[in-house]
Amino acid sequence: MDGVPRVPEQQGPEESAALRFSVLGPVRAWRGQDPLSTGSPQQRALLAALLLREGRTATAAELIDALWGDEPPSQALAAVRTYASRLRKVLDPGVLVSESGGYAIRSLGEGALDLALAQELAADAEKAKSSGDLCHARALLKKGLGLWDGEPLASVPGPYAETQRARLEEWRLQLLETRLDMDLEQGCHAEAVSELTALTAAHPLRERLRELLMLALYRSGRQAEALAVYADTRRLLADELGVDPRAGLKELQQRILQADPGLAEPSAPAAEPAAAPVRPAQLPATVPDFTGRASFVAELSDVLASAEGRVMAVSALAGIGGVGKTTLAVHVAHQARGAFPDGQLYVDLQGAGSRAAEPETVLGAFLRALGTADSAIPDTLEERSALYRSILDGRRVLVLLDNARDAAQVRPLLPGMEGCAALVTSRVRMVGLAGAHLVDLDVMSPEEALQLFTKIVGEERVASERKAALDVVAACGFLPLAIRIAASRLAARRTWTVSVLATKLADERRRLDELQAGDLAVKATFELGYGQLEPAQARAFRLLGLADGPDMSVAAAAAVLDLPVEETEDLLESLVDTSLVESAAPGRYRYHDLVRLYARACAERDEQPPSKRDAAMSRLLDFYLATAVGVYAIERPGDRTVAHLETTSYNGLVFKDRGRALDWLFTEAQCLLACAQQQSADSKLRRAVDLLWAAKDLAESGANAKQYESAALVLREAARAVADTRAEGRVRTALTNVHLVAGRYAEADDEARQAIALATEAQDTTPISWASNDRGIIALNQGRYDEAEQLLTTARDGYRADGNRPGEASALCNLSQLYQRMNRSHSAVTLAQQGVEIFQQLGLTLRLANGRYALGVALTRAGRLSEGLSQLTDALVIFGNNRQRLWEGTTHFRIAQLHLAAQRPSQAAQHAEQALAIGFIGGDLIRGSVLNTLGKSLSSLGQSDRARACWREALALLERTGAPEVSEVRRLLAPLDAA
Repeated sequence: MDGVPRVPEQQGPEESAALRFSVLGPVRAWRGQDPLSTGSPQQRALLAALLLREGRTATAAELIDALWGDEPPSQALAAVRTYASRLRKVLDPGVLVSESGGYAIRSLGEGALDLALAQELAADAEKAKSSGDLCHARALLKKGLGLWDGEPLASVPGPYAETQRARLEEWRLQLLETRLDMDLEQGCHAEAVSELTALTAAHPLRERLRELLMLALYRSGRQAEALAVYADTRRLLADELGVDPRAGLKELQQRILQADPGLAEPSAPAAEPAAAPVRPAQLPATVPDFTGRASFVAELSDVLASAEGRVMAVSALAGIGGVGKTTLAVHVAHQARGAFPDGQLYVDLQGAGSRAAEPETVLGAFLRALGTADSAIPDTLEERSALYRSILDGRRVLVLLDNARDAAQVRPLLPGMEGCAALVTSRVRMVGLAGAHLVDLDVMSPEEALQLFTKIVGEERVASERKAALDVVAACGFLPLAIRIAASRLAARRTWTVSVLATKLADERRRLDELQAGDLAVKATFELGYGQLEPAQARAFRLLGLADGPDMSVAAAAAVLDLPVEETEDLLESLVDTSLVESAAPGRYRYHDLVRLYARACAERDEQPPSKRDAAMSRLLDFYLATAVGVYAIERPGDRTVAHLETTSYNGLVFKDRGRALDWLFTEAQCLLACAQQQSADSKLRRAVDLLWAAKDLAESGANAKQYESAALVLREAARAVADTRAEGRVRTALTNVHLVAGRYAEADDEARQAIALATEAQDTTPISWASNDRGIIALNQGRYDEAEQLLTTARDGYRADGNRPGEASALCNLSQLYQRMNRSHSAVTLAQQGVEIFQQLGLTLRLANGRYALGVALTRAGRLSEGLSQLTDALVIFGNNRQRLWEGTTHFRIAQLHLAAQRPSQAAQHAEQALAIGFIGGDLIRGSVLNTLGKSLSSLGQSDRARACWREALALLERTGAPEVSEVRRLLAPLDAA
């Protein structure tokens, strides 16, 4: 503590000297921010007794009884008067008053006592809960519980304090149970498991906590453990109290056994107001000049209006690109908003492009929008889809799925609940979407097309040239997007007449063949807009469309165009005005997928010679590589790896601040990796591979591991195809790291073996050190200690020869872990300390965390638990600050092992649960070890049935990986299975 009370809230200047008191912890007093002396324990006991009476008078006899009970000292009355006199001198005049032979504390400001504020917050929480606002109620209870600062009335003597201490602790537990119940109601079961595990260990006979733990485990997919909790509870109650579990606990066990659907998900949707809205409103803005389509609007509106009372209303709009599917769907969705008061969800599924949105990614975004915490979002598509439907149960939400690829992409995203509805747009008819109301959207009628053109251009200009206007919309094939682009151009050029535009469109070479059904009609529409661009705009449109990736930053676009950033941004904004480019976010731009295809066709046709296109993409690759190298250097000062990467001709961004460097890397992850995957041609291959090396944080963090792996696999095959042993060796080293993080040791070892052979052939020493280090880790985890020592020593020597101090430190830390396994504790600690010293000398924040992690583990194995905990705790903070979630989880696992060694099973279980919730480096092997540790912790807490469930799952995982830990788990299970 810092000496400042947690309550009341921060005062204004006029109240800065107000008295404040705390009893939900040590009995303390402050005047403003200055602590006051409350005297001896008996004097604090007197103060507490008066504060807890909330202004009522306590007689001298009552105070004596409160302080000493049945055995007061002979001078008890005098002592009470002395304590009161001393307190009166410390407190403000008129606060401690004497009356009727006793004392009272009066005239305190609002919220001056932490207990009173806690009571007020609890009452407000109850009101919020009664009104259905669980989110606000939960926040109020969390705030109220935060007022406790350890044991109430800590170190205060006397029978009165003892009674009140028990009362306040019981009240705290009741509030905590209420808050945890609301946590589960809001879908936060994964986070609750860790806290409930610790609480049940601390309060083993409290059945409500056991019940909540069972429910949290069941909703986290851990049914066996949930049932094991019941078995542990029944046995404990019989042994300790000679009674059976209460009826509610028995009923819950039966419902779990029967897989009661009512238990599967919370009854109320998850909501965290600071992170996600409870009522999403994601619909794009409707166009103010929406025109026509009256019959379609009525038809779709009728379907949506029928959503109430139906399982689900689904309408699927199909038509060629540019026919106005999205515009119509958004317009209808906005009109129907009132029928869906619980929100509207929207996503562009990018179905017309080569990289359609993955349903699991979309579901993750939807779940967050509906208030689900990131940590509560499951990994698999099936689990996310099930949670999504459960959250929508009982709600009325409209889902707009725009630009879908096919029915298979759409099905997991449908709400499937009564009262909900979905609108789907696609280039193909969704005949495979069972029960969907299919709508084929054709081009506009001539009257509608002319109305739209007139709304954009203006009645005055069209009225005098009606025939020319009809010629324009006819030339556009009555396609809404084509009409909008043509009209926007005309509206922006006041010197043009409608006839001028009609004459331009009359050129059949530009439009006659293209203005037909299918994609060609869309191409003709885009040709209209492209043909009206200024030369600089047209060049930007062509070249920027060459790059893969969901969008592009202004800085990256400047590299493609080889122009200053300011000029590039002006060009992009002008393209946004033509509707050929969209503004995805401030400073970021994207193409509609069909427009991107058209832009590439234009580039192939107009950007001659082809070397101009190659040069543009080469500059983009240089930009990403140069910037990523800079980020790598900031993260790993002194690491010689950057000196061995390909040089670039185009500069990247420069960051002075580590936070901004990391922000850039993770923001640009998808675009950067898409660029690496795209640039597999001979002249760019090595730079693309080195870009993966420079961006290895994206693989280690787990955030972009899948896309990183996909890019690496493409580049590996490209390197093999051209027999570039240097590039192949390096990309196999990158793949080794991907497999290692995921715990796929066989694949990792195979890639690393080939990487070493290829790098040796190419005389490329850097991958040899990397791959040897990774192979040493694999051998270590598989129990091949002699081979591990040889490989890690090779890595260390290779790093030393290169002058790569961080690499050397990493190898030393890995050797430290090896020597721990070999029971050479002293050597393990020494090597880890050497690694930490190197990292500290270099100022390596993130890598210092790896060093402290290794040292913490070594100290734990050496029995120096207090020192080990300090190192691991420091590592945990650094990993968190650097967004290394998987390393965070791994460190929680090691802290759990340490607490278990220190015979603190409750804390061990809590950290093991956090590791399971977050994830970790090492895949199934480490998960098996975490479950083994959790099982040991639970067994020490007397929860043998739940321990058995953990060990059984651990055994299945460890047997698959061939881990040495298998024999230990079998030994632990043997007596339980035999019982």
